[in-house]
Amino acid sequence: MPRVGHAKRRYVLAPAGASPGVTSLPPRPLVSTLPLFSRELTVATLASGSSGNCTYIGDGRAGLLVDCGISTKQILLRLDQLGLKDAPLDAVLITHEHSDHIGAGRVLSKRLLKRTGRAVPFYMTAGTRSRVKEQSMPAAIEEIMPGQRFRVGHLEVDPFPVPHDTVDPVGFRVASGGTWAGVVTDLGRPTALVAEKLRSLSIAVLEFNHDFELLMGGAYPWPLKQRIRSSHGHLSNEQAAQLLDDALSPTLKHLALAHLSGENNRPERALKAAAAVLARHGAVGDVALRVADQTRPGPAMSVPVQDW
Repeated sequence: MPRVGHAKRRYVLAPAGASPGVTSLPPRPLVSTLPLFSRELTVATLASGSSGNCTYIGDGRAGLLVDCGISTKQILLRLDQLGLKDAPLDAVLITHEHSDHIGAGRVLSKRLLKRTGRAVPFYMTAGTRSRVKEQSMPAAIEEIMPGQRFRVGHLEVDPFPVPHDTVDPVGFRVASGGTWAGVVTDLGRPTALVAEKLRSLSIAVLEFNHDFELLMGGAYPWPLKQRIRSSHGHLSNEQAAQLLDDALSPTLKHLALAHLSGENNRPERALKAAAAVLARHGAVGDVALRVADQTRPGPAMSVPVQDW
């Protein structure tokens, strides 16, 4: 596995035998061993949709948020509602600069400083950082690069590029031990790289944004419809189902259908599309399927952690 290092608040790849101060990820065995289940990796969608997005990922020893597009008050309230009030919160990962993904950045940063007594880092690409509005800019920022993994405590984070109409957007995989969870939303088309990342996930939060028929027959102006349908817009139910069909593996145990449009989709349509894929693969009883909601959290999805 490649090594990663940290210097000047930017994570960069470091070759084997790098200078002192470089923290390398532990090597993984070439041959699998008997798993030791010591804890659970938990994912909870706090909000998902065009009005705001936020997801918690943690294992009891470390934890983080993916995006903070709803108010700080609602983020903390919804964590409390799920029994995660005292769960560790060591970082915030930002997928891109749209306000429904980083709108609470500044206020949340201040609140977490008060709560933890330290500046909780917000991880984002340089391109994303360059476009974040001043009123949403958090105090502590760590710049990352797509394809270069880094650590939040013992959690391994893998940012990877996705096609969206922003400067440098990413999706995220997060691992505790050998168990991966991920958030993949705001992409205009399926890609081979995204499918590869999805195959490793035990818990996936995957975009099912719009139904083509509802979008085209709806009230949105034509330019907005074209943007949504473009290769850098959002996934339709059909595209997301295609991606799931290509990427489904026995590893997947929980699937949350995310970022549903309130105007151009319906939960039952998204669920039907995803369920059809599970049925074709004989996985209906193996994968817990749900729709992530805009106005309420959870429920939490958990799997045992496999330690390497």
